[in-house]
Amino acid sequence: MTDTMNIDDYLAQGGVLTSPGNVPARYRGELLRLMASFVDSELAASAGFAAAINLAPGIKERIAASRITLEKADHAERVLGVMADFGTDAARYQRQHDWAARVARDADLGTTRTGGDMRLSVFHYPITGWADAVAMNVLMGLATGVQMTELTRVSYAPLAEVFREIAPREARHAELGIEGLDRLAATAEGRDQLRASLAYWQPRVAATFGLAASPRHALLARMGLRHQTNEALLARWQTLVAETLGPLGLA
Repeated sequence: MTDTMNIDDYLAQGGVLTSPGNVPARYRGELLRLMASFVDSELAASAGFAAAINLAPGIKERIAASRITLEKADHAERVLGVMADFGTDAARYQRQHDWAARVARDADLGTTRTGGDMRLSVFHYPITGWADAVAMNVLMGLATGVQMTELTRVSYAPLAEVFREIAPREARHAELGIEGLDRLAATAEGRDQLRASLAYWQPRVAATFGLAASPRHALLARMGLRHQTNEALLARWQTLVAETLGPLGLA
């Protein structure tokens, strides 16, 4: 108990852990939950963008969708490697769910996880066209960028290092989406398609930030697995969305 309390105090004061052997049981559970959510979301995102490749209107767009598909799967594999250090069977893990499975387009999951895996709820919804894929990628890409400011500072050092390697490529995914957004917004038809898709995806991406005044936040903050509140992260994302869409008349 003394050792456990010392570790708790150490984490609460900003300390970091470096190997599975010095990780307390409760911390281990929360860390694995965090990693599983990221891995499952990346695998589901990769599957979704794989289906969007053939929706692309040109070669440049096909390359962008292919790159996102590949790199999100790679990011999942990197974090799954950290999970394997804790005993996760990586080969079995990646086969246990249908990552391409989606709910009905008009479903409203809120923040609820469904389907047996840990993906964020937004990755249960289907993409219906190229403008829809672009809108989703821009909004979720900006959200991922905000979330990366948390993930790159987690108190488990090997995982934080993986996230720091991943973060620039996730940022590039958002940039590719914004490039596609600019091209579509150049025509009246494209702007109309984008407005409809942005209206659909915006509340679903907002839900990925979780509940306001989350009772879990204080626990995760003491463990060094969270820093800013859900409300602060959501507000930052909303600002970025307004700054991105406003100049194009899409806000």
